[in-house]
Amino acid sequence: MPRDIDRRSFLKAAGAATVTTSMTAGCISGLVGEGDGDGNGGGEGGTLTYGRGAASDTLDPQGSTSGEVAKVTNQVYDQLIGFEPGGAALVESLATSFELDGTTATLELREDATFHNGDDFTADDFIATYRRYLDEDYEYYNEDGSIYGPYLLGYVDDVSADDDYTLTFEIEKRYAPFLANLAVFALAVLPKSEIESGTDFATEMVGTSAFQLDNMDEGSGRIRLAAYDDYYGEGPHVDEVVFRVVGENSTRAQSLNAGELDIIDGLDSQTVQQVEDGDAEVRRIDGMNVGYMALNGAQFEPFQDKRVRQAMNYAINTEELANSIYQGIATPASQPITEDILGYNEDLDPYPHDPEQAQSLLEEAGYGDGFELELATFQNPRAYNPSPVQAAETIRSYLQEVGIDATIEQKTWETYLSYTGEGRHDACFLGWMTDNGDPDNFYYALLHPQIDVPEDQDFADWDAEGYNTSNRAAWANNEFMQLIEEGQATYEDSERAEIYQQAAEIFHEECPWVPLVHAEEIRGVGPNVSNYTVELVGGPFLDQVQLS
Repeated sequence: MPRDIDRRSFLKAAGAATVTTSMTAGCISGLVGEGDGDGNGGGEGGTLTYGRGAASDTLDPQGSTSGEVAKVTNQVYDQLIGFEPGGAALVESLATSFELDGTTATLELREDATFHNGDDFTADDFIATYRRYLDEDYEYYNEDGSIYGPYLLGYVDDVSADDDYTLTFEIEKRYAPFLANLAVFALAVLPKSEIESGTDFATEMVGTSAFQLDNMDEGSGRIRLAAYDDYYGEGPHVDEVVFRVVGENSTRAQSLNAGELDIIDGLDSQTVQQVEDGDAEVRRIDGMNVGYMALNGAQFEPFQDKRVRQAMNYAINTEELANSIYQGIATPASQPITEDILGYNEDLDPYPHDPEQAQSLLEEAGYGDGFELELATFQNPRAYNPSPVQAAETIRSYLQEVGIDATIEQKTWETYLSYTGEGRHDACFLGWMTDNGDPDNFYYALLHPQIDVPEDQDFADWDAEGYNTSNRAAWANNEFMQLIEEGQATYEDSERAEIYQQAAEIFHEECPWVPLVHAEEIRGVGPNVSNYTVELVGGPFLDQVQLS
């Protein structure tokens, strides 16, 4: 998901003072530090051009889970809570303070924010936003809303406005990630008046943030944003932002070096070198992501034996993979979360490459002659796997060394998600980039079946009602599941960290995955750009960027 950035240092978000998050056994709160809160209003000059590899399929933050959508909507909309640029700490946004006490969350809202249509922002706007996303009885309910709605706010029993600038949430159980969920891009606050007048948010944006929509060319994917003069924050410092789609990585890098683009993303090892050979700069930080291979024990009988799953881990040389496929822009993974996330277990190392140990375990499990399996992969590069087919071919060669004959099944991204989401794979490659910087966003989202499973059963039924199909391994370890649920209900950081460290030990021993790598977040930045911070969660934070 660093080499030159201190991820814990604070770079002031537009108009936002630091929020220090404090946790006790029953309470999580954000305490707002000193800040003037006065907005400059308007740009200080120039057009910032951001180059990316794909277009936004909608402009509605409730209509997609795509990061390409978030890149644009995060410039126009604000959430109640924000993320610290370059880190994952929670900072003020439309809420100036926030507290989670037991099952009640209270947020005090800023009184100086206005929407781009001139409306004052109030608590009623969030309530209308919430109802559009989740309330099927609401006249303006969005039937095409993404799965983020129930995922982020599914535990909310009630949300109410105590007055124009105070929101109270009642949630059905103790849930530590709740405040972090409120910072996810999909919970951008929409104006009630636009919701109830039928505005098509797929093509129109009306927010409170530093930029407002100027125009969009659906054919080319180009989106032009203009500085918002009445923005409550300190920025923006440019007159406009233009998002351009340049599909080929190498072409994007060439355009950056030629001065046609100011910032680019989607760099792989080859384009990093290309940028470094020009006048532009490569900026990189360790990402909050994981690339992995899920071992589907519900579909493929050999994977029901822990020894076979461990053998898969011993067979694959993740260090060599990080060097050959990722060429130094990733590090081998030992567990789902990265070291910057609460609960990282420093005592766990990636499985060493040991083909002899792998063969010994296969022999013990009754598979001394090996077996055949289908290894499913996608064709489209992702940040956590920039060369998926090449990675699959490399891993196939590792497996051949221990007698496992893997056939590679390639699919386009959308087809692949459907295929693996139905549990039709034996083993599959996937990855995850954090939504909110919380360990629950990995462990519960990817490894908890979210249904009850008998104590003597290690794998869930894909067809069971309510099964979490993001758990591509179909893993259902009850001890692990109990720990993850305890982690959700625990508000004190040190206690919570111990819980996830225990969960990581079980994961490491049971091997539902072969965890492969944690990849860096890399951007190319032109020599005329200053005050740009590579985003770890949220962003990109273009409101603070300046051009020379």
